[in-house]
Amino acid sequence: MRRIGRTVVSAVLAVAVVGGTAGWASGERQGVVSGPPPGAAAWRGDSVAGRPLPDPETAAPAEVARFFAGLGEEASEVLVGRHPLVVGNLDGAPLPLRYEANRIAVAATGEPRYASLAAPDRQILAFDPRGRGQVAEVFGDLGRAAHVAVVVPGSDNDATHHDAPRRRPYTGPAGMARALRAAAGPDVAVVAWTGYTTPVGVGLDAADGRLAEAAAPRLARFTAGLDAVGAPDPVLLCHSYGSVVCGLAAHDTDASDLVALGSPGMRAATAAGLRTGARVWAARGPSDWIADVPNVRFAGLGHGADPTSAAFGARPVPADDVQGHTGYFAPGTRSLTAFAAIAKGDTR
Repeated sequence: MRRIGRTVVSAVLAVAVVGGTAGWASGERQGVVSGPPPGAAAWRGDSVAGRPLPDPETAAPAEVARFFAGLGEEASEVLVGRHPLVVGNLDGAPLPLRYEANRIAVAATGEPRYASLAAPDRQILAFDPRGRGQVAEVFGDLGRAAHVAVVVPGSDNDATHHDAPRRRPYTGPAGMARALRAAAGPDVAVVAWTGYTTPVGVGLDAADGRLAEAAAPRLARFTAGLDAVGAPDPVLLCHSYGSVVCGLAAHDTDASDLVALGSPGMRAATAAGLRTGARVWAARGPSDWIADVPNVRFAGLGHGADPTSAAFGARPVPADDVQGHTGYFAPGTRSLTAFAAIAKGDTR
């Protein structure tokens, strides 16, 4: 009976979403890429300046930050050269070292699809080539910014498509981050964080919480890494399935604000149910097909209450001029203006 229930709800969700997207194809189940980055075993067996290295899987970002604070520049550079994939993904490591390590790691793949990420002006804060690839990129000066915002994207995003040309440049994680930085100004650093395995298309991965449950601890650790290097508490802007990730991670992050946009639900009945001290905001445009996705949870499928409903209790973000599901960061929209104000803490 439970299996039948899951099939029925999955069909309802898929039909609703496919109808709302003019026939978007169902997606395949994705294998989760998790755990420490490639090269972790060699890292664990190494040492520098007579000191063992912090375990990339179990050491807290604050512990990692203390470790590097006690190393000289020469020893740190040795680790970047020996273990670029580990250093580049090590939350709590100094930002310049991570940028340098990821330039090396990206170049070492030898893959044209990643080549632009190795450019000297790119600030790649995380890069993992496994599976479809994961990436985080910084726009602005994260080390000196007065405010930090993190864009958490939804389905169909990965390192392979991070730099892919898009018809509308303000869509996709990097496009959203660039648009927000331009609207918010130089005091705000914005991170495009595709640090998890996202769903592809519409199917069980988009309808259930499996990928979000794997992603939530990664997002929480990432925000702890920002704190460890002295960055301000971030604003999380969570789009579509990314809002499911943020909902599950909310209790374990130190975010100042959490914004759900185009959300199918956050796996909580109310904003209070997220168990976070962050201010919770929600936006949905009038033509966003996500409104056609049933706000239910049954047999593990669906993501629950609509965050824009009055009963949920989130603060509303104006989005009446947003077009479609990906137009929230379009220049000139009321939603982007509001996101910039939230990112700067300029709200009442």
